[in-house]
Amino acid sequence: MKPQQVREWVRAARRIVVLSGAGMSAESGVPTFRDAQTGLWAKFRPEELATEEAFRARPQMVWDWYAARRESLAKVEPNAGHHAIAAFQQRHPGRLTVVTQNVDGLHQRAGSPGVLALHGSILEDRWLEAPRPCCAGAEPLPGRPPRCGVCGNLRRPAVVWFGEMLPARELAAAEDAAAACDLMLVVGTSGVVYPAAGLARATQGRVVIVNPQASELDDAADAVLRGTAAALLPELLED
Repeated sequence: MKPQQVREWVRAARRIVVLSGAGMSAESGVPTFRDAQTGLWAKFRPEELATEEAFRARPQMVWDWYAARRESLAKVEPNAGHHAIAAFQQRHPGRLTVVTQNVDGLHQRAGSPGVLALHGSILEDRWLEAPRPCCAGAEPLPGRPPRCGVCGNLRRPAVVWFGEMLPARELAAAEDAAAACDLMLVVGTSGVVYPAAGLARATQGRVVIVNPQASELDDAADAVLRGTAAALLPELLED
């Protein structure tokens, strides 16, 4: 199928969901989760670091790993695909919902409102334990990681680690959006990580895959466009 036909589907759709994965940000220079293991971190598998158990055992090491990833993200910018989505949302308020597996915040930086970040945000922190009144009473003490000066509660990256549940509010909103949409654009995701990938199989709307490579969701698609987000989304979301 040609992009022109999908663009007609976009124009006709009343409600659209963009489900984005790592490929969405790859064109901005953001390495995929496993490709980020370079230099000092090359000897570790991501699964050895991105867990609550790893953080509790070696909090400084895990904190430093995320600090290095945050530093690399400061050097990248949203690409044409991110900007095309945000521009469409600004022209058509309430018509398009972004659901992302990415933690880099590039959709938000491009100007997309109400992004449903299923795996959290690497740019934010939260408390490791349920916060006590003392945790909110003063700024955390600086450190690697910072901590509450009264009870010692640690700050941790606000991402979803292996073995953790997705944020309930965001997941429920994403499921509602998928159920109600006429069209879902699945952009740059391998389709192997659930429950996010399940959204494409649950929707009753048309599903369009935008990916330069084959994905596990190709069999669920009404159309597959072989190309990148930056190359195809500006054309697909053009009025």
